[in-house]
Parts: sequence; C-alpha cells; structure tokens
Amino acid sequence: MALKIIEHFDSSFSLEPDAKAALVALLTAERFLQEIAQTASCSSVEFTQLLFQPIPYTATTPRGMPAEFEPFHTSPDHIIINVPPNFMFKAKIFKPSRLCAIYRKEI
Repeated sequence: MALKIIEHFDSSFSLEPDAKAALVALLTAERFLQEIAQTASCSSVEFTQLLFQPIPYTATTPRGMPAEFEPFHTSPDHIIINVPPNFMFKAKIFKPSRLCAIYRKEI
C-alpha cells in the first residue's frame, strides 16, 4: 500500500454565524475553561477566538497546522486543544469534521 503525498491542502473553512456562536459558547463555558486550565497547569485560560482545521503533515507543515498558527505551538503562553467532537455536534458543525482551538494561559 503506497502513501499518497499531499502537496497542497486547503485548510480554509467558514462557519455559519449561529454555529460559531454556539461553539464559542461551549468553548468559553466556565467549567470547560477550568478543565483546560487544570490540564495546562495554570490558574486560568482565555479563549483567543482562534480556530483552525488540522491539516495533513507535510514538509512545510510538520505540525499538522496552517503555518500562521505554528507560533502558538511553541509559545509557553498558549495551549492548543482539539475541539471535543460532542461540541462540534452540539454546535451542528459537520464540515470541517475537526477543529482546534487556541487558548491563552493566564498565570
């Protein structure tokens, strides 16, 4: 079985305003913020309103994210999470099937 090498992957997406509002409400719920802060070993976190679609690993995108988000991966002040699938379902977001969210750590 041969591997298919992807040269270019379109990671752009748009969300319906109602779906985005529902997703942001879930991602900023106090209990969820506390859970992320505990996982990140900090006192609290703040949702940056930045979402991106994970992309296939390539030579130009070794971390599986669009290049403009790579600085957040190495930043000690940020945490990147996979949006829980049940949040995607509750917000009625089916395309894209996966999203990642960026949070800022507050120490």
